[in-house]
Amino acid sequence: MATQIPDDFKCPISLEIMSDPVILSSGHTFDRWSIQRWLDSGHRTCPITKLPLPEHPSLIPNHALRSLISNYTLVSPRKPQPHPDPQTLIATLTSPSSPLHSKLDSLDQLNQFSKRNPVFRRRLTESGAVSAVLNCVGSEDSSLQEKALSLLLNLSLDDDNKVGLVAEGAIGRIVAALHGRSPDCRAVAATMLTSLAVVEVNRATIGAYPYAIRALVSLLRDGKGREKKEAATALYAICSFPDNRRSAVECGAVPILIRIADSGLERAVEVLGLLAKCKEGREEMEKFIGFVKILVRVLRNGSSRGVQYALMTLNLLCINGDRIFLETMNEGVLEICMGLVEDDNEKVRRNASSLVQTLQGKH
Repeated sequence: MATQIPDDFKCPISLEIMSDPVILSSGHTFDRWSIQRWLDSGHRTCPITKLPLPEHPSLIPNHALRSLISNYTLVSPRKPQPHPDPQTLIATLTSPSSPLHSKLDSLDQLNQFSKRNPVFRRRLTESGAVSAVLNCVGSEDSSLQEKALSLLLNLSLDDDNKVGLVAEGAIGRIVAALHGRSPDCRAVAATMLTSLAVVEVNRATIGAYPYAIRALVSLLRDGKGREKKEAATALYAICSFPDNRRSAVECGAVPILIRIADSGLERAVEVLGLLAKCKEGREEMEKFIGFVKILVRVLRNGSSRGVQYALMTLNLLCINGDRIFLETMNEGVLEICMGLVEDDNEKVRRNASSLVQTLQGKH
């Protein structure tokens, strides 16, 4: 008879038993792999409460729950699946005589066990897997490339690995994959850059890498739904580092982001909020006729995070430009802000108050 797994042992996102439970600032516990993927995708709300999270949320290990789960699995009749030997699987990846299906199978196994097991991830990196996986990322076979990128994404869940992957030359392979033939590969490559950019020193390294930002802007322009969203998320993470904002503007990001924001992708508004912090970004935004109307539409219909960044962008533009200020007043933004200063979201209230002060001060 099968033993019923207690619901408290299951991750609310994956609904699977947790191997590395961590506590979010909302007080809820998730498996590290699942919540890190959620955060790396650009979300800044708790998946359960939908309440806002800090810009850089902390993940606190839930040692008590991990101990309970460990004890449960010890007494449970469920037989744990043995870990494969990483060296054997890596040897298959590096051998010139290995057929494609064997390499794909090895990557499947490595992905399966690395996804939620930090111990296995550490074994992988210590056994020299990264170099072999990066070679697969450079493969012309899109299936092999995508599985290798997914494995890199799993390895990057640990912050120590994020720096190590960059040191081993991951950025060059990932940027090349952004130009690949497969839409899925391009999307995962963009997600991989987002994951690496969680570490501040990596943001500077990625921004300085030739064509990294330009490749993301190209994907933003030419990609389809998922590709655009992942490219915008990666740009947001990378442009959190101030020196990268000018580079994004020089690559033509602003008009592309405005058009995407007009089509309803709020992530583009978040990136525009960062680019508005630099003079070059504001100058490009001021050239775009109708941009204020797009931001006003976000203020009226957007999510709390979208509203927050629309307010921030308008405030920066109004402080530095009279034409945008007059257009903002004509669109009735002051009245909208008067309602938003009572919003439940603290960041929305703060940004609305700042914009009210700017508008009233210049009126």
